[in-house]
Amino acid sequence: MPVGILATGAYVPPRTIDNATISAWAGTTETWVTERTGIEGRRYAEPGTTTSDLAAEAVRDLFEQYPDARQQTGLLVLATSTPDQPQPATAAKLQHRTGLSGVPSLDVNAVCSGFLYALAVADSLLARGTAGPAALVVGADMYSTIMDRTDRRTVALFGDGAGAVLLAPVPEGYGIHATRLVTDSDYHELVEVTAGGTREPLDSRARAAGRHLFRMNGPAVLSYALQSVPKMIHEALDAAGWELDDVDRVVLHQGNTRMLQGLARHLGVDMKKVPLTAPKWGNTGAASIPITLQDAHRERPFERGERVLLAAVGGGMTAGASVLTWY
Repeated sequence: MPVGILATGAYVPPRTIDNATISAWAGTTETWVTERTGIEGRRYAEPGTTTSDLAAEAVRDLFEQYPDARQQTGLLVLATSTPDQPQPATAAKLQHRTGLSGVPSLDVNAVCSGFLYALAVADSLLARGTAGPAALVVGADMYSTIMDRTDRRTVALFGDGAGAVLLAPVPEGYGIHATRLVTDSDYHELVEVTAGGTREPLDSRARAAGRHLFRMNGPAVLSYALQSVPKMIHEALDAAGWELDDVDRVVLHQGNTRMLQGLARHLGVDMKKVPLTAPKWGNTGAASIPITLQDAHRERPFERGERVLLAAVGGGMTAGASVLTWY
């Protein structure tokens, strides 16, 4: 039996970091931030907040809208590249916070592609009957904790947030039809936080050099996105027997508004089909696709039978696409 999305939930913290603040931190102008990124604001969690705090709020939002989800959940997969701590998995902390004791819970890290990787893991486990009857798939990141506030190329882009979906069996003809994923490790240095693991200890020397902070080669990442994302999309569409024109909505990772516009042009997709959350919330990492799904659903509810394409690019470098029929 196929597996599809039955419910969504999302959370972004209340504190807005506007472009005036970004320009003051990074020694640039509001005009530069707006024109280069198309982002007007992003949300930062308050000090002391953890990634599992954000994730728990997104799950609570989903539970409030779909009360049966708690009883149905037999698996929890959390996508994040900003975990609460090295061990245990942040999914274990999230399980504890949401009262899902005993449910198999694990983290997935494919950076900003993480939600699609987590979705594929949950889809596979449910299809094999390994866990069930339903799975919570959550994306959550707190990039505010790893931003170099003097680097206008990155601090202008990222914010904090979490999103969740309930994945469960659906009737034939609905649900996820195909997913394609790729990791191109030749480009692993394009997106990095180098210190804090076994490669380099997070000591005073690393902190002084800023090696505990996020670094990204923006132009190279954009070039990779324009090559890899369309490839994953067309492979997933081919596997499902669809054409791009068959798709009703295209939910992309919200790297920044300009990147999304460039991808849409490259694909030949009308921007009316592409929901946007980047302008108001920025790049929320692995959370951006489920947050955008929830936001799009609230603005104009997905209809049964609607054809939806999900696609992302992330550090690693990673990319992925999934095509589904909404149930």
